Amino acid sequence: MSSVGLHQMQFKYFTCDVFTRDRFGGNQLAVLPDARGLSTRQMQQIAREFNYSETTFVLPAEQGHTRKVRIFTPVRELPFAGHPNIGTAFVLATNREFGPIEGELTVTFEEGAGLVPITFPAGSNGCLRCELLAPQGLTLGPTVAPELIAAALSLAPSDIHLEVHPPQVAGVGFPFVIVELQDTDALARAHCHVPSMETLNETGIVPDILLYAQGSGDVDIRARMFAPLDGIPEDPATGSAICALAALLSHCDQADTAEFSWRIAQGVEMGRPSMLLARTQKKDGVVEATWIAGDCVMVCEGVITLDPASSIAPGCGQGQA
Repeated sequence: MSSVGLHQMQFKYFTCDVFTRDRFGGNQLAVLPDARGLSTRQMQQIAREFNYSETTFVLPAEQGHTRKVRIFTPVRELPFAGHPNIGTAFVLATNREFGPIEGELTVTFEEGAGLVPITFPAGSNGCLRCELLAPQGLTLGPTVAPELIAAALSLAPSDIHLEVHPPQVAGVGFPFVIVELQDTDALARAHCHVPSMETLNETGIVPDILLYAQGSGDVDIRARMFAPLDGIPEDPATGSAICALAALLSHCDQADTAEFSWRIAQGVEMGRPSMLLARTQKKDGVVEATWIAGDCVMVCEGVITLDPASSIAPGCGQGQA
């Protein structure tokens, strides 16, 4: 943050693409590495201005860890999300906020859902792979009738695969409805039916829906995520939802003690292909830990100029690719 006049302040920002090594792939993220001086309302307005799935605001730590991070969609603040953590760690590391990275380094972000440790080694070609540990264990909510989910996804009930688990609310810091489909054809045909999602919301189940099908080749799972009531019609890469999926699949597996891993592709149908690397550790029937990893690439940087006395940011500018 810097002052530019009696009533104006400037805030540096960076944007990056997360869960990809290819610029303009993956999931977009805007990061303000020093958000001191911004009110909650101004953070929400800036997130709406970027209109990405999420924008992050970095603040000094309050509990003795590395940084405090606040995460906003275009319409609300989130207690935890996956790609914003991966991307924020990448932006801060790329700008040498943590000093030179030689070998492995772990930083910890303080967030609404708890502490989020993120580990990364140095990468190459402008990319840096990060892995986060989900802040909470697996929490299971209610199951959802296949007919309700099928309507919300503009599919037939027969498109829902029920052998492993029914449509199930699950989370490791933020809840999603996890739905397995019969195949990638059903996955490609799915699209939001907002009135049905609003009906689902009225039952008390927030329709942030991760739908997935079994993959092929070097991809274990293909996934999509819809959250139109959060201002996200479709998300190209959703680390928190993929963490929830990995934890749920581990929970459903008959193995009592095991380690699992998956390569999960998301965003393909949007033209923003992403690759998420999920793994879990299960012991004595309990999923003890869930991790998600991926690459990032920087896209652009710039400055947001605003009047702190105003509820509306009056101008943005000085962006550069």
